[in-house]
Amino acid sequence: MSRVRRCSRTGCTNPAVATLTYAYADSTAVVGPLATGVEPHSYDLCSDHALGLTAPKGWEVVRPDADLMDIGPGVDDLEALADAVREAGRGERSPEPPPVVTGRRGHLRVLTFPDN
Repeated sequence: MSRVRRCSRTGCTNPAVATLTYAYADSTAVVGPLATGVEPHSYDLCSDHALGLTAPKGWEVVRPDADLMDIGPGVDDLEALADAVREAGRGERSPEPPPVVTGRRGHLRVLTFPDN
């Protein structure tokens, strides 16, 4: 189960919906869609902080055209979760056979797995 990423702003507990990155060479702050993973040198922001972000004098803020509304999981996400739960509940899977130990040298072992 994945954890909901929270806004990076101190004291804010809202869920993150956007990621802030900087292009220092261009003096630009970019507020884009939430990154798929946590990225170094970027900040996750909630919709309030993403829309209210201001940049230093001389810098430009670039935001996407899409709304940064706090939306929950989509239909595809819920269907994928339901499919995963159904698959896990099925008892049709046979247990995998244990690996065959073919030799031993000290603390190392050579393991072979049967072909499926």
